[in-house]
Amino acid sequence: MKNSILGIVFSFIALASCHSKDEVSYYFSDSERDTLLTNIITIISEKALYASDSTKYQAQFRAEYVKRLPLFQFINLEKDTTGKYTYLISRPVAGRMDMRRGVVGTFTLKPNSLAIDQFEEVVNTPHFDEKTVIERGGFLFRELAKKGYLTEYLNMKHYVEWPDSTLRYDKQKRAWVSTIGL
Repeated sequence: MKNSILGIVFSFIALASCHSKDEVSYYFSDSERDTLLTNIITIISEKALYASDSTKYQAQFRAEYVKRLPLFQFINLEKDTTGKYTYLISRPVAGRMDMRRGVVGTFTLKPNSLAIDQFEEVVNTPHFDEKTVIERGGFLFRELAKKGYLTEYLNMKHYVEWPDSTLRYDKQKRAWVSTIGL
């Protein structure tokens, strides 16, 4: 009887410590997660003070991006068989402590590294409370992970703010750019 109870307890502990394939902890330790998220913050956040587009990745600005780490959170992360990661990140909205934005996209890493190789923001959600970012962003994340595209959802303005008729994501610049005048 004692062995059965111990077996059940150990089974429960083993199951509780397992991570889902759509959680960052399935793929990365806490330290690796923080490094990776800081690398992504460098791309998706405002440039550090005195940084330019060409200098924002320099080591002298790293500390400023690290300070922003508590404001950003991986909600979901999943890796496909080709090594491409699909992500949902919750990020702050400028000037609004009560609102968040979901960022859904994909990236690949350089071999044996946490350095970003290819990166794309596929959609940004409108400003929401955290719960709505998780629900609506989570839906978009699952669809992107499953299908590889979100084309049919781009007109759902209560789910997708960007891209729209005025902004598109430029993978080379790693930034949202205006479509006006193009």
